[in-house]
Parts: sequence; C-alpha cells; structure tokens
Amino acid sequence: NTSVVSILNNSLMNALLKCLSDRRTNKWPLVSSPVPIISIFLCYLLIIWVGPKLMAKRQPVYLKPVLIVYNFGMVCLSAYMFYEFTASAWLARYSLLCQPVDYSNSPNAMRMARVCWWFYFSKVIELSDTIFFILRKKNSQLTFLHVYHHATMIFNWWAGVKYVAGGQSFLIGLINSLVHVVMYLYYGLAALGPSMTKYLWWKRHLTSLQLLQFFIVTIHTTYNLFADCDFPDSMNTVVLAYSISLIVLFSNFYYRSYLVNMSASITPSCGQICVN
Repeated sequence: NTSVVSILNNSLMNALLKCLSDRRTNKWPLVSSPVPIISIFLCYLLIIWVGPKLMAKRQPVYLKPVLIVYNFGMVCLSAYMFYEFTASAWLARYSLLCQPVDYSNSPNAMRMARVCWWFYFSKVIELSDTIFFILRKKNSQLTFLHVYHHATMIFNWWAGVKYVAGGQSFLIGLINSLVHVVMYLYYGLAALGPSMTKYLWWKRHLTSLQLLQFFIVTIHTTYNLFADCDFPDSMNTVVLAYSISLIVLFSNFYYRSYLVNMSASITPSCGQICVN
C-alpha cells in the first residue's frame, strides 16, 4: 500500500517543484517538501474542529503569563525581521520598483533568504493565536477572516521561501513585520490587564494600518505585473489576488465594527485583525 506521503514525494509534480525551487533553501526546515506544511495545516483545521468541543464543558484556561510572553516575544521577533529585511535590502541596493531575486550564495543574498525563512516560520508560530482563542473559550474570534488568513499565509510563504527567497517579495515581509511590531505591542499591553486599557485608545487604527499595508502591496504588485521586471508573474498574480481578498475582508470588518456599530464597544482581537 502506497501512502499519501509517498505519492506526494514521488509524484511528477513534486519532481517539477524541486526542479524549479531555490537550491539555497530547498533543504531548509519546512521547505523541502510540501508534506510538513500540509500536515501542519491539517492539524490546524483539526484543532479548530475538535478544540471547541473539548473545551465546551471546561473552564477557560488562565493564560495571562503565557500571552504576555508570547505577544512581547512576537514584538521582538517582528522587530528583528524588520531590521533584517531593511538592512539586507539597503546593503544590496534593492529597488522598490523592480527587484529580481538574487539566487547567489553571497553573504547578503543568503541573509535575505534567511530572514524570508524566519518570516515564513513566524507564520507557523502565529497559528498559536487560534489555539489561545480555543483554550480561553473565545470561539467568537474564530472568524472566517482569522482562519482564512492564518491558514493561507503559511502556504504563501512556503512558496515564497522555496521559489523566491528575496527580490521584491522582501517588501511584503518588511511592511508586515513593522505592522506586527505595532500589533503585538498592542496585544502585549492588553494582556497586562485592565489597568492598561486607558493607554490603548489607538486600537481602531490597527485595522487602518492593516488596510494601508494591503493597499501598498496591491499597488506595488500591480505595477510589477505590467512592468518589464525579472520576477515571476505567477507569484505576482497570487500576491495580487491574495491582497485584494484581504482588502475585501478587512474592509468588511472595519465597516461592521467601526462604521455600522459606532456606538458598540468592540475590541478587535488578533483573530479579527491579525495579518500573519
């Protein structure tokens, strides 16, 4: 009996994927084969399905210390990635209009590839957001937006690291890392308790910041689709479609939360506004 894993690893499609992949990153953890990330994705869906049922008759788990460490830890990781994206791009004199991938083993090209991998891995870590919701019985936060974004980001950046670890994809990682510094700082402060509430008046602007991010990515990617730039159009097409889908979803969230229900007290959560 041939297992599903064997079929994936020995298929013609998998051979093609390996042929087209970035030889520098091809053997890195969670990159060489799609099997590990697909397994993580399936486990993620299983947790979403089973978790709330297991917690139904249990008390919410007290996670305050864990959330404080987690959120501020993500602030540090995001700040590190923002610095690495910025420094690597600056040293290589990256162009904001058109930047092909440097597939060489030069120190700076490898530095950019490594931070792309860390960014990808951070998206795997951020699946923990969902687990925390379930353990705290915050099932209302398990929205389509939350699950869609968390689940798809891991695949997007698996492909990014495997095929285009660098080049103009750096801009997405750079902007998103900066946004996550602000976002996880908010959640870290919020996790400290009610005493911090008066300092968190800017929660509404987190969604605006997210939308600004998507509009920048959409404009940048649209330009590159029509420009004579040595960067895969297939990647640009996927990024463009994905960023537009997030603009639609986040705009809908913003409209319902802040325009329709202006008088309601709605606290955005990572499940609602988090872009990993």
